[in-house]
Amino acid sequence: MALVTLVMLQLFVVAAGAHLLASDTLTDKKPEPVASPEPPPIPVVTAGPVLAAGGNGPLPPKGTLARRLTEALGDPALGDRVGAAVVDAETGAPLFGSDEDTGITPASTTKIVTAVAALASLGPDARLSTRVVRGSSPSSIILVGGGDPTLAGGKADPGVYPAQASMAALALRTAKALKAAKITRVTVAYDDTLYTGPRTAASWKPGYVPEGSVAPVAALMVDSGKVAPGDRRRVSDPPAAAHRAFVSLLAKNGVKVANRTARRAEAAADAEEIARVESAPVYALVERALTLSDNDLSEALARHVAVKEGEPASFDGGAAAVRAVLTRLRAADGVQVFDGSGLSPKNRITPAALARLVAVAASPANPGLHPVISGMPVAGFTGTLGHRFGESDSAYGLVRAKTGTLDGVSTLAGTTTTGDGRLVAFAFMADDVPPGWGKAEAALDRLAAAVAG
Repeated sequence: MALVTLVMLQLFVVAAGAHLLASDTLTDKKPEPVASPEPPPIPVVTAGPVLAAGGNGPLPPKGTLARRLTEALGDPALGDRVGAAVVDAETGAPLFGSDEDTGITPASTTKIVTAVAALASLGPDARLSTRVVRGSSPSSIILVGGGDPTLAGGKADPGVYPAQASMAALALRTAKALKAAKITRVTVAYDDTLYTGPRTAASWKPGYVPEGSVAPVAALMVDSGKVAPGDRRRVSDPPAAAHRAFVSLLAKNGVKVANRTARRAEAAADAEEIARVESAPVYALVERALTLSDNDLSEALARHVAVKEGEPASFDGGAAAVRAVLTRLRAADGVQVFDGSGLSPKNRITPAALARLVAVAASPANPGLHPVISGMPVAGFTGTLGHRFGESDSAYGLVRAKTGTLDGVSTLAGTTTTGDGRLVAFAFMADDVPPGWGKAEAALDRLAAAVAG
């Protein structure tokens, strides 16, 4: 009888989840600056979860956890400045702490902060739009950037997740609209005024753009500002490169362009829209940003939070907007960020704050934030954890976490299910790491594996 009851309960949960996905969860929201009025339908995913659900087991004994972690925290590979926090994902109750209230450079675990803020502010179903509008005359058009760095410069790659909008589709739709109006020759300007301020943060190292870690942050770009898909090199002027790609594709679709030189112009607020393409939903963009540790996408999401929250779409405005959103979530204490990607060495987050934020994202009370967890790399399988945990294969598939690495900095924050089946959130952070490639990362992996064990 008990077995039948359990089976019936599980069937009910699956059916209810599928109903929510098919109805309320993916219902269109009121259009916002970044949102599509009519996003295309998203197929319901009926496959089971990658990881077994956790959270129902007993809390791990604090003494055992403290003994395991205290010993592992003494690894000299982590240096002299190390902080750690483990909290219960369901209640947020602290289970372990060591210098947990010390602000430490988070590196790319900053992306967890950005992701939470983006989902909470924009909503999981919002989309980023790239448009073409009428200019000052019927034969002039303006390419308007909507802050989508995933926009493909040519045709979208069908093997890329999430699905990309493409400049090829935008040019085709524009050409069809122009020809329908009997216009076959135009001038093309571009509008990248959605963002304001410098394109690189004052605290970033000068080498970040030349080495390919990030592109200059702009509201109009293709292929994440790369010279070509798959090439780490970045263009110096992403809007101009996007303009060139669009003009070339427009000509291939039978519309002559009078000017090949990129010209910047601000579109009128009431300009007639000719064509548009839209990104994947924000929840999928968040998953991409976390799994791939995508700096360009994380910076874009921070700026869209600024737009939604009424702040300037700049580094300073993004930081202020993110903090405002975290304050509403009661998760701002211990978080100080100056960019969205974590490239800034000025960022400071306490391990306790980061672990609490992960728990907030994992909580059943915040279903709209769950893409933060599903987007985190899985130990031994995906993203930046795909090649890690080699010394702790017992943790394979049990740890979901975001990595962070800068010179002298190594961090890891995420969730795991303990051996007794309890879901917990953790943050391990070190920002005085001695030289030795991979040693600090291996030490952090052992800490996470100790929690999972």
